[in-house]
Amino acid sequence: MTGFLPREMRGDQGLVEMGTVGEIKSSEGTPGTPVTVEMEKEGNSSDHSYRRKKLGLYFMESDDRRTALGGGYTGGTTPVNIHGKPIVDLSKTGGWIAAFFIFGNEMAERMAYFGLSVNMVAFMFYVMHRPFSSSANAVNNFLGISQASSVLGGFIADAYLGRYWTIAIFTTIYLAGLTGITLCATMNIFVPNQDQCDQIALLLGNCEPAKPWQMLYLNTVLYLTGFGAAGIRPCVSSFGADQFDERSRDYKAHLDRFFNFFYLSVTTGAIVAFTAVVYIQMQHGWGSAFGALAIAMGMSNLVFFLGTPLYRHRLPGGSPLTRVAQVLVAAFRKRNASFDSSELIGLYEVPGKRSAIKGSSKIAHSDDFRCLDKAALQLKEDGPDPSPWRLCTVTQVEEVKILWKLIPIPACTIMLSLVLTEYLTLSVQQAYTLNTQLGHLKLPVTCMPVFPGLSIFLILSLYYLIFVPLSRRITGHPHGASQLQRVGIGMAVSILSVAWAAIFERYRRNYAIEHGYVASFLSAMPNLSAYWLLIQYCLIGIAEVFCIVGLLEFLYEEAPDAMRSIGSAYAALAGGLGCFAATILNNIVKSATGSDKERRESWLSQNINTGRFDYFYWLLTVLSVINFCAFLYVARRYKYRVKQEI
Repeated sequence: MTGFLPREMRGDQGLVEMGTVGEIKSSEGTPGTPVTVEMEKEGNSSDHSYRRKKLGLYFMESDDRRTALGGGYTGGTTPVNIHGKPIVDLSKTGGWIAAFFIFGNEMAERMAYFGLSVNMVAFMFYVMHRPFSSSANAVNNFLGISQASSVLGGFIADAYLGRYWTIAIFTTIYLAGLTGITLCATMNIFVPNQDQCDQIALLLGNCEPAKPWQMLYLNTVLYLTGFGAAGIRPCVSSFGADQFDERSRDYKAHLDRFFNFFYLSVTTGAIVAFTAVVYIQMQHGWGSAFGALAIAMGMSNLVFFLGTPLYRHRLPGGSPLTRVAQVLVAAFRKRNASFDSSELIGLYEVPGKRSAIKGSSKIAHSDDFRCLDKAALQLKEDGPDPSPWRLCTVTQVEEVKILWKLIPIPACTIMLSLVLTEYLTLSVQQAYTLNTQLGHLKLPVTCMPVFPGLSIFLILSLYYLIFVPLSRRITGHPHGASQLQRVGIGMAVSILSVAWAAIFERYRRNYAIEHGYVASFLSAMPNLSAYWLLIQYCLIGIAEVFCIVGLLEFLYEEAPDAMRSIGSAYAALAGGLGCFAATILNNIVKSATGSDKERRESWLSQNINTGRFDYFYWLLTVLSVINFCAFLYVARRYKYRVKQEI
């Protein structure tokens, strides 16, 4: 077979003997060269067993993600212009200027996302006359679908369109959905009759409900908006990070700061949604509020397209699902093959610096999931021109391994997303019973979620002045803490947040009972300030900064080059699953703790003063602790990708 090294050459070629690893260089001229390792046949059976376990002996020619000594990009990751041609002068493209054009698009998308999340529950309740619980579940499902479907957007970007065109198309769809929601809020034909529908009638359910076709229209434009977000969210952070030069000595520092500034833009959008959009709604109505979101999205689209000449692009690598399927099929076909079944053993990889996968550098072989290595095991029966469904490159196999290894980390953040989703509804219900007066200023209840955003904004602003220098002294890490350490810190702080929420809710409920406010669950208690909620809000804001920012950077750095959008989609998928999990948990708790026959209120009763939100928060605390322990186990076992530093 072409490319195998004969036994007598092993001493001269740096082959592996008795567990010592050597890297085999393939010749440039060979069309497809396997990486070969000869193993000593001599020795007893225990030595033979030992050698079989050392699958890491089968090494490929690895260019890693950058060439050593800063000699330039390796073929697959070279930035191109919008036409797919190599960029002659990189100094005229990319960098922070290009990144700030991209920030604007994400800021508007987040503003619309949070603007809908905080206002749509109230809109469905007060205007469409839907029950509060069903309105909250409907919005949770919308939030979940818009995030979970990000995997589809990431797949389209990595496989076919690239990140730029995926953002361009889906941001237009997003704008169309927001326009449809604005029409629903401004035209009477799309809403039920509002006559003789005061607050008492709403609580008693005596208002005219929305017609089925009206709810169908609202849900259609709402989910159209969610579908638009599915294409933006997985691509924006990765596309922004693509603008920085991997050859630069400051690349890691730039990347670290980029993801912090990126989440700062997300937070800015949330703050505007919780303040300006709420103010517009109160002063000018629902149509103006949703219209403001549509206008902001249209302006951000214009800014994004104006930055087109500055952007650096990465070529899409083809369908990642197809490559994953090829590895699984090829490994299954060779499941009975043995790595030492022949005198000459090889794992297949193409020669030279370029990977067979467009948009990707080669990836070094790893010992994990050794059964998948059989997909790259080159056998005589594969023939001179094997099908990719029979023989895959080591890089292709490693892509599948990496995608699988990454799953547990974002999966552990589902719990944080669940807590955040619960806060959007539960804490607002708490705030309705509290005094929101701040000096001479009385804040509307729907503005309360702005405080987590303000805490995030403050923390990100002070991150490099306070946290990084202090933590660097403790950990010795140049950025203060590793990516997984930051995720863990965020999870730990989220536990403190829900524990405090449980403590304060118990105090608030007892206060309401003692002072005769049991039935007045929509009336504020003048002597109990809503600003006690700031403690849980600020703590969850700190948790977001560390967990989500660390997760985004972790997924971008660890994901395969040609699958970075899908890697970023993992974070959005975890967020979406958290929203779904919140709905499922709410339904389980209501079913288990409440009974209409026995007239027993559930923990999540619409009357918060007769419910037991404090028990529910303690349940979230226990689940968060269990999840944190699972994360510690997963994080300790995870091995970061080995990359060559320039």
